[in-house]
Amino acid sequence: MLNEKAEIRAGVLLSGRGSNFRAIVQHEQAGYFRKLRVVCVASNKAGAPGLAFAADKDIVCLDKCAADFESLADFEQYIVTEMKRLGVDLLILAGYMRIVGKTLLDAWPCAIVNIHPSLLPSFPGLHAHAQTLRYGVKVSGCTVHFVDAGLDSGPIIGQRTVPVLDTDTEETLSQRILEQEHELYSECLKRITEQAWSIHERTVVFDS
Repeated sequence: MLNEKAEIRAGVLLSGRGSNFRAIVQHEQAGYFRKLRVVCVASNKAGAPGLAFAADKDIVCLDKCAADFESLADFEQYIVTEMKRLGVDLLILAGYMRIVGKTLLDAWPCAIVNIHPSLLPSFPGLHAHAQTLRYGVKVSGCTVHFVDAGLDSGPIIGQRTVPVLDTDTEETLSQRILEQEHELYSECLKRITEQAWSIHERTVVFDS
């Protein structure tokens, strides 16, 4: 179990600016986490802005992207090899816009986490905000969950709600939800690395 380790070394996968990654690092630097330490970052896209932020913080950046490999499986094997060499215990997805494949899932069973901008299981996949507005729901939010082979379908670790306003656009709703994402992600990472927990069927249960 993650919480049994004295230090949990985390690797991060991102595709763009990595705002959730930045928030996690800021929480770490503020002393919020007792065990979690972000040690490396990789991106499927070359030149992702999140990599520049990581370099500024002296966090190891893997230097290859998906385009350097013939297949996604080959790219994932590269991630596994390099991150395992650095002792990564937990894989954090922070705006990683690719479906996680079997290679990563096998390397970190029940140890890959993601955040999604809706109240799962509603509105999985891409364009969650557009789906939310199109459906006309009155409450949305964000969800942190373990990653499995499905689409945003793994066991839920935590959620936060955000009201959907009649005047909302995708941009305004996205911004309000993102503010909650930045707090919720670190809160859930702290819980799974510092508290005892188990998964019963689909439910993540934390010991009191």
